Amino acid sequence: MMPVVETGSGPLLLAQPHGGIEIPQSMMTRFNQLGQARADTDWHISRLYEGLGVNVTTVSTPLHRYVIDANRDPADLSLYPGQNTTRLCPTTTFDGDEIYHPGQAPSVDEITERQQLYHQPYHDALREQLERIHQLHGYAILYDCHSIRSLVPYLFSGKLPDFNIGTNSGDSCNQAIESAVQDICAAAEGYSSVSNGRFKGGWTTRHYGEPERGYHAIQMELAQCNYMIERPPWRYADDQAAKLRAILAGILLTLSTVLDYSSS
Repeated sequence: MMPVVETGSGPLLLAQPHGGIEIPQSMMTRFNQLGQARADTDWHISRLYEGLGVNVTTVSTPLHRYVIDANRDPADLSLYPGQNTTRLCPTTTFDGDEIYHPGQAPSVDEITERQQLYHQPYHDALREQLERIHQLHGYAILYDCHSIRSLVPYLFSGKLPDFNIGTNSGDSCNQAIESAVQDICAAAEGYSSVSNGRFKGGWTTRHYGEPERGYHAIQMELAQCNYMIERPPWRYADDQAAKLRAILAGILLTLSTVLDYSSS
């Protein structure tokens, strides 16, 4: 299952590592009921962003994050040392519950194989598209699309802000990019926002963000309560989503032009 790439001529690339729901049948039988339910999905993320932005490039994977988490360090190093998180090949849900039948979790060798088969092709596609965009514009902006339930006590306390902007504490992109997204989110009536809070950007943001070379990366983690029902069957909420999409469209439009007026 290779990544899906839709190319555009603009400077913006949308990465979607967690929207897929496919699990190979040989693996599916090893998951318990919680694993097979796949609750920890960035549900409807492709639909939410579909048609937004001008000439954007999109790279996504059809695979579920339980097979391989494409936004984790390939060496499986923790992104948030000392805090609860999930692994390159997760063995628990976001609530800390086991997702495999006893004795069925992947071995070290299998994790290495999954990384080579599924994780590496996704990042090969990302790098290829970022370099193509960079050649066209002299810079490239990677916008990493994420969403999560607004209440996940195992990962964070309280209710998550609506917009969670991650720039690895300002290191992964030009300040103009971070400021532009912050300003739009802060001005969005009825929504809350934070920068570099619980989510500072995953491996994608930290790995590809090299602003000194003209490669900029920013992560947006959305609270799912703003566009869907946060329980099975995880229904898309059209009216709420339409309101959120209008704000996201403004973000993408701004990102497509922000560096035309500032140094990349």
